Amino acid sequence: MAVISKKKIIYPISEQLRAYLVKYGREVDIPIHYKDLLRYSNSIALYDFKGNDTLWETVFYDESDRTDIHYKVKKIYALLKADGDMSVMQHLYIDRIDLCIYGNTQPFRVRIVNRINDNFDYFYIKNADASRVYGLELEHLLSPNRISYLVYKDSLIEEHIAGIPGEQFMKQQIHDPLINPIRLAKEFVKFNERCFVRLLGDMHSSNFVIDVTPDFEETHYRIRAIDFDQQSYEGKKSIYLPQYFKQNNALIQLGIKHITPESMAQYQREERALIATRLKSSTKEIEDILSAMELDVISTPENTASLTRDLARHYKNQQFLQCKNMGELLRLSLQMVFHR
Repeated sequence: MAVISKKKIIYPISEQLRAYLVKYGREVDIPIHYKDLLRYSNSIALYDFKGNDTLWETVFYDESDRTDIHYKVKKIYALLKADGDMSVMQHLYIDRIDLCIYGNTQPFRVRIVNRINDNFDYFYIKNADASRVYGLELEHLLSPNRISYLVYKDSLIEEHIAGIPGEQFMKQQIHDPLINPIRLAKEFVKFNERCFVRLLGDMHSSNFVIDVTPDFEETHYRIRAIDFDQQSYEGKKSIYLPQYFKQNNALIQLGIKHITPESMAQYQREERALIATRLKSSTKEIEDILSAMELDVISTPENTASLTRDLARHYKNQQFLQCKNMGELLRLSLQMVFHR
């Protein structure tokens, strides 16, 4: 089983990563920063509809600050969703700002509501961590999903990724007679392969959601990562394979029951072929992000050395042993999709 024993180091955004973000429009001047939201005067625990502690706290600001903070936070949402056009925001208001008290970066989550129809959305304001930014960008380029995020100085703005939390799905819905176990197991195999190829770690059930889409004949499933802190950081191969996390056992058992080794190998080849296609269609962006990562420090020397050995053994390729950093390891890992 995969186990992470130490808290991850938070890495600042380097000059080369900043240049990438500016070049591709991810760096945008925002009116309020993460540290400004820390000026709350009070907070209360947030409970779900069943009365369970969510480990989030709703924060409150002094009257003198609240109106200004809410306006600036709403403007951030306009930048994220409408290129800064505030005219489309006139019916929206900030309903609640929550602080996650257990996460590595202690993010703020903003709930924004349309007063006309009570429709709501969320987005997140976080301390910018280079690992997470690399993870978000690689998810955008290499997965089936598009990601909306912005960075300014030391603040990171992320859209909310909708779906049923993996942990909740496995507790409440995996035994539903209406689910399609073969399709769900197939998607887990493909998700497992995506994470491994692009070296996204720590994908246990609390760090992904399951997007369920009913169709006229069948139900489709998409497993989506929602936490990117462990992009190319850990030194053990197993950390990059969701199949090794005991929290995912319900999905793992589904695969054991419904998928043959031959089918699994086919799904893995299919996913690698899709990643290869995305690499070819985003050649310039991939080259630029990998070049930035190769000049960056986003892991420890011990983790890097350990992962080079693990990947060399896995692929039976001694070239991995020549890699000096996580950027070089990721480049070679991505190149392997063209050879298998």
